[in-house]
Amino acid sequence: MEHAELRRRFAALTTANLADACLRARTPVRCAPPPLRALVPGARLAGRVLPARHVGSVDVFLEALESAAPGDVLVADNGGRTDESCVGDLVALEAQAAGLDGMVVWGLHRDTADLREIGLPVFSLGATPTGPRRLDARPDGALDSATVGEWSVGRADLVFGDEDGVLFLPAAGAGELLAIAESVRDTERRQADRIRGGEPLRRQLAFAAYLAGRRRDPALTFRAHLRAVGGAVEE
Repeated sequence: MEHAELRRRFAALTTANLADACLRARTPVRCAPPPLRALVPGARLAGRVLPARHVGSVDVFLEALESAAPGDVLVADNGGRTDESCVGDLVALEAQAAGLDGMVVWGLHRDTADLREIGLPVFSLGATPTGPRRLDARPDGALDSATVGEWSVGRADLVFGDEDGVLFLPAAGAGELLAIAESVRDTERRQADRIRGGEPLRRQLAFAAYLAGRRRDPALTFRAHLRAVGGAVEE
């Protein structure tokens, strides 16, 4: 999928919609840990993963940018460390100049005021003034994959970020997942409009019928009931 199309479709979705789509498609829901948040509230990003594993020097990020395509998102893996930052204003400016859609940092950033002014979306675990005070050996495949929380991601993955957090999807089949997310969004919007119009969600979802059915069959789950009535609040 072209990046412009990816951006256009995600502009009307949330990471929550995409997570619901993964559940319905029986695709692993690969969410970054909740502490990884946007530097600027309201920031959003969407693009192909550009992975880089940091070992103490900025050169790994510059090398990653050598093969970047416009719309990519730099996923900087610093092992979740909280004793040093690994990106700052210069990396952000270089990424922005290369046409990247943003940066996801499994670690800390610095130069917060400058990053806000630059305007490139940055998601990280927070900030600290110090840069790295080490230089470790670069592992094999440092530009092939990055780890964020429990997930290993690479060029075959897409990354999305918004105020709910960061989510990774496989690029293969992304169109189908986006279509499911759009369907979920539309169903939930209709349900929300009906609540505002005076029809409680319990009535929409025939909740009284579910309770009666559960009395007859204690094994009946709410999710099974929702599938029967076409609800979309759970899967």
